[in-house]
Amino acid sequence: MTAAHEINLEQVKARQKVVRIVVKVLLYAFLGFMALIVIFPFYWMIISSLKSLEEYRQAVPTFIPTKGWHFSNYAKAFTDGNLGALFWHTAYVGIVSTIISLVITVLAAFAFARLEFKGKNLLFGALLATMMIPGELFTITNYITVTRFGWLNTYTVLIVPFLVSVFYIYLLRQNFMQIPNELYLAAKVDGTSDLKYLWKVMIPLALPSLISITILKMMGAWNSYIWPRLVANDEAHRMITNGLRNAFTESTGDVNFPVQMAAVAIVSFPLFLVFIFLRKYIMKGVSRSGIKG
Repeated sequence: MTAAHEINLEQVKARQKVVRIVVKVLLYAFLGFMALIVIFPFYWMIISSLKSLEEYRQAVPTFIPTKGWHFSNYAKAFTDGNLGALFWHTAYVGIVSTIISLVITVLAAFAFARLEFKGKNLLFGALLATMMIPGELFTITNYITVTRFGWLNTYTVLIVPFLVSVFYIYLLRQNFMQIPNELYLAAKVDGTSDLKYLWKVMIPLALPSLISITILKMMGAWNSYIWPRLVANDEAHRMITNGLRNAFTESTGDVNFPVQMAAVAIVSFPLFLVFIFLRKYIMKGVSRSGIKG
């Protein structure tokens, strides 16, 4: 190889290195910008919750409290918003609905993954087709149904209509299908029942997906707003998202926004902890469920 060729090769490598560096810088700059867009609303929520109402209403907003840090807004939010009762209502609905939904999801996923019965694929395809229909289209019919059953303003109306999730069944069924069928056949030869095989073998192997489903179901119950407001907005069954809506309206009709922001921060904190400590289980469960069709 001549000296000129060596020089050209070094120049090409140098250009490629510069291009890689520029691409990496642009990529991280873009990701950093998008991260700021996502994080800023949370920053504004926290900062607003520490301001006085007068400072919050200023024509020119401040990005840090300039008239004192009002941590008392959090104590006021917890007492004035009756957050203790709201937490209990939401936790009760979330825990009960999650447990029952898990049982239904596990049994349905096992049936579609391992059992053989006539019309299985057709039925599963029909269930998947329902995922194409927006859930809002069922609101009116569901409301008429629960009204005729006399379920309005009860815990039943908050739990029963959403016990079955086709997405969760599909997610877990895909995970079950990754388990070798030879294990199931060997278990049947040994006289193991289907339920025992499900409990002893399939559930432990699919635990990441089950954890993911549990977390997503609890988060869905925690964030639910439209349906609880429509069917159970009385004091005895009000969910936490609905309770924050009008809990901080003064007698004059004005809303104490800093205290309301403090309440929103309190409500968001459990979900933030769930994301920080359990995000790896969500990603692992979802990724494992998408390998085999």
